[in-house]
Amino acid sequence: MNAHTPSPPSVRPIQALPDHLISQIAAGEVVERPSAVVKEVLENALDAGASNIHIRLEEGGVKRIAITDNGRGIPPEQLPLAVARHATSKISSLTELENVATLGFRGEALASIASVSLLTLTTRTADAAHAWQIENGQISPASGAPGTTVDVQDLYYNTPARRKFLKSEQTEFGHCAEVVRRIALARPDVSFSLSHNGKAVDHWNVSAIDKRSAQILGENFAGARLPLDESAGPLRLHGFVGLPTASKGRADAQFFYVNGRFVRDKLLTHAVRAAYQDVLHGDRYPSYVLALDLDPALVDVNVHPSKIEVRFRDSRAVHQFVFHAVQRALAQTSATAFGTVPAPATAASATAVLAGKSMPWVAGEQGSFAKEFAAASPYAGSTPGYTGAGSSYPAAWPRPAAQGGISQNLARYGALFQAPETAAVSEPHPATLPARELPADENPLGFALAQLHGVYVLAQNTKGLVLVDMHAAHERILYEQLKNALDEDSMPVQALLIPVTFYADTIEVATVEEHQHTLKTLGFDMTAISPTTLAVRAVPALLKNADAQSLARDVLRDVREFGGSRVLIDRRNELLGTLACHTAVRANRSLTIPEMNALLRQMEQTERADQCNHGRPTWVQLGLQDLDKMFLRGQ
Repeated sequence: MNAHTPSPPSVRPIQALPDHLISQIAAGEVVERPSAVVKEVLENALDAGASNIHIRLEEGGVKRIAITDNGRGIPPEQLPLAVARHATSKISSLTELENVATLGFRGEALASIASVSLLTLTTRTADAAHAWQIENGQISPASGAPGTTVDVQDLYYNTPARRKFLKSEQTEFGHCAEVVRRIALARPDVSFSLSHNGKAVDHWNVSAIDKRSAQILGENFAGARLPLDESAGPLRLHGFVGLPTASKGRADAQFFYVNGRFVRDKLLTHAVRAAYQDVLHGDRYPSYVLALDLDPALVDVNVHPSKIEVRFRDSRAVHQFVFHAVQRALAQTSATAFGTVPAPATAASATAVLAGKSMPWVAGEQGSFAKEFAAASPYAGSTPGYTGAGSSYPAAWPRPAAQGGISQNLARYGALFQAPETAAVSEPHPATLPARELPADENPLGFALAQLHGVYVLAQNTKGLVLVDMHAAHERILYEQLKNALDEDSMPVQALLIPVTFYADTIEVATVEEHQHTLKTLGFDMTAISPTTLAVRAVPALLKNADAQSLARDVLRDVREFGGSRVLIDRRNELLGTLACHTAVRANRSLTIPEMNALLRQMEQTERADQCNHGRPTWVQLGLQDLDKMFLRGQ
């Protein structure tokens, strides 16, 4: 027999396992590593109403974990049950299990911990004369303030095989510290302090969630986050979502809570990721702190021993609610970076948006750029000394024209960027005005100064210098207009005076014949005029200056690859991004000052204008202080 072949097991009668072995088996599920002990004990402390918790660790928690709270404490007569298996004060029936609102409820934690460590539990209720202590099943009087101290020493001392699988001291401490951070983020109304090997590591006083999240996630997140608070029926989502500028290379700043419990749920993660799809570049990960509150009966938290996974009764409704709530918050990032983020939509306005009653970005979409759009710039068609009633502009600047609806703008402004004027444009120049007179609220991106290498627009605002990638910015504007038009099923169409014909293979011809409805929905009129020739008779009005042949080929490729119905639902954004990229103003295109200002005004009024549809930034701000540092002014 091969030396590596296991010998057949000896035949044994069925017998009940001893209690101690049962506890050790359960500990394998509950106590994976020291951080699991920290999590279970902290959750018990919060369930006991603690407002002040101190965590002391030694050697990454392997040698010692001591957690002290000022909660209700445990009466001495209940101490034996506190460390017994399947004993808890939190549920007593299946109905209560299905509606559990506490963090802990299984009644396994302390018993499992005690089976693989040396556990000492010291506790005192508010009305007790002194504290009581249980160790190795023995209860004795002790000293201590009201509350509970759980002291866990020599973890896995009696299961050396498990101890061998633990990582280094710093790694285990890192996992413990991460658990403390997660719980501290969920409960800003509780103060936490953490020490390791006798040295203080973290301390968080009672504070509001905005301050607590800034302390834990850092000032970079605090300076680039959007508050969110929306409700729909029994669901409420609140917290903060980071701007795309706060994204990271790792998913280590993502905190999602369901009824106060930190979870890693694939459904929720997918919903948030999908909401960021339009604004994240490459493999970047968003940063967020979000809490979902709902009726406990609508979520099952008892699907995993560590309680880090949950199951929703109506998972689709939850996914859609989270997706749309985060998407609406991110939609309000037009010219809003660097601390000028507007307040997100309230629950009432969100409900109105869902009902189609309050969608200003649909009812009054911005028209596309054109030479004629100079008439809508703050300079053209007015005298330099104009001041209107109630105007907040300096006398040198006229008021910007009002924005019309999409059909009005398309009729008024016509094609995108007609042949630019080569003559110098003589308008009042914002660079001649003192910075203090720049209107701060109406035009966050300021006013154009010049164009750099045919790629970037240079503008001046109240904070300093703004650099705009004109192709990326225009691409986002067109992309949002295409999405809005498709959502309204009102894609404006431009018939071509002379149809564009081109050679097509049999697959392209078949795609046109098979997916006529999809193509018409997208604003294309294509027909086969021979077995090898296609004719393009109409294109979306927003894209009428694009190369009709290459545009048609790209649309047919996507429709053929993903299917007609799916390209309008699942792959819609990728397709519209392709279309927008075809028509966005190209690099090395000379723009006039009015056209540059038109671009800036459109950016300020377009959702998600801080990033192009590939997730790259469309503009950056260089403040006066940054410029002073570069030139060593005042040093």
